[in-house]
Amino acid sequence: MSNFKVFVGIDISKESFSACAIHSPEEIIFEEKFPMDSHGFKAFIRKLSAFPKESILIGKESSGCYYVNLFVYLSQKNFNCVVLNPLIVKGVQSMEIRKTKTDRSDARRIAFALYTAQHSLPQKSFLSHEFRELARERERLSQQIARLKNDIEKALVVLFPELERRVNIYTEGILRLLEKYPSAWALKAAKTSDIERLLCFKRGRALSVTAQQIKQWAQDSIAQFFPVREILLQSKIKELFFLEEQLEVITEQLKRSCEEAALCQDIEILKSIKGIGDTTAMHFIAEIENINRFSSPKKLIAYCGVDPTVYESGKFKGSSRLSKRGNRHLRRVLWLMAVSVVMYNSYFREYFNRRRQQGLPYKKAILAVAHKLLRVIYAMLKKKTTFKVSHLPSPCM
Repeated sequence: MSNFKVFVGIDISKESFSACAIHSPEEIIFEEKFPMDSHGFKAFIRKLSAFPKESILIGKESSGCYYVNLFVYLSQKNFNCVVLNPLIVKGVQSMEIRKTKTDRSDARRIAFALYTAQHSLPQKSFLSHEFRELARERERLSQQIARLKNDIEKALVVLFPELERRVNIYTEGILRLLEKYPSAWALKAAKTSDIERLLCFKRGRALSVTAQQIKQWAQDSIAQFFPVREILLQSKIKELFFLEEQLEVITEQLKRSCEEAALCQDIEILKSIKGIGDTTAMHFIAEIENINRFSSPKKLIAYCGVDPTVYESGKFKGSSRLSKRGNRHLRRVLWLMAVSVVMYNSYFREYFNRRRQQGLPYKKAILAVAHKLLRVIYAMLKKKTTFKVSHLPSPCM
């Protein structure tokens, strides 16, 4: 990063973007506003043409989506572009005596932040940022699907409680059946042959129920007639099919992006820890981008937002709690990973049980596992080695 001589902060809105270029906080090169169109993009490039591209670092604060086209354009022109953590920019802002909030002042603060943090910033990689965007889109879809399934279960408690209690309703055959006959009342009038035909969709686990059983449950059901709820259930099932299809598309694209970014080695390293699979490994790598961004495991822990904070004032000492100032997407993935390794990995399960015996409640014990897991992952990714218990200290330590 020491080769950079020009630091350009950008603040972007829907219609325009403000840019501030500096050599140092004491030496401002220019401050200017440009329209968010091709003419504005070209005018901005002309302003930068007085300097070698390799000497310029362009950055913006991590927020919104208006910057995407501009950063793609700049990346295609071989400029170095990074997206800054808002906490870095906030730290620069706090040094100012006068409180100002304009597009111009924001661009200036971002430029100052680039200058201040230049030695600790990751190398520019727009593909890496795209990879993270894909991972977050997959996370968003997964959360939507989880909420939708919860709604479907609640609907079936009223429309066909006997089915909801006795079978896995998320096999494709059951969902197709409910899409056609969304209640016990609807299934009473259905032909057994039609029920059997719809149950033939057996993607997923094999069905442990027959058409005759479902027909009998429907006839004996306590459910009443709710036509509006039936329509809503059919709509939710259609939406579930659509979201699951989109999830498959995003997952495949995530895998391809992983291969293109040469991240497969890091993902395989993570997967060598029993309890970590493809999905969580890809999400984790997408959020940290490059382990070399972090000079120590403590920095990685802080980036996850699972580092403790303590409030003290005079003789008063408050209880410690998570800072939660880091990456919330990474924090969620880390929690899932910690829960999973406790279930499937004897090394981490032994450590979890030890902390529970020491009196920690469940959530704090999982958090302790998360800390240990991050330290192990940090060492593995730094050394490019797979997980081997013989190389690790006792989990009781």
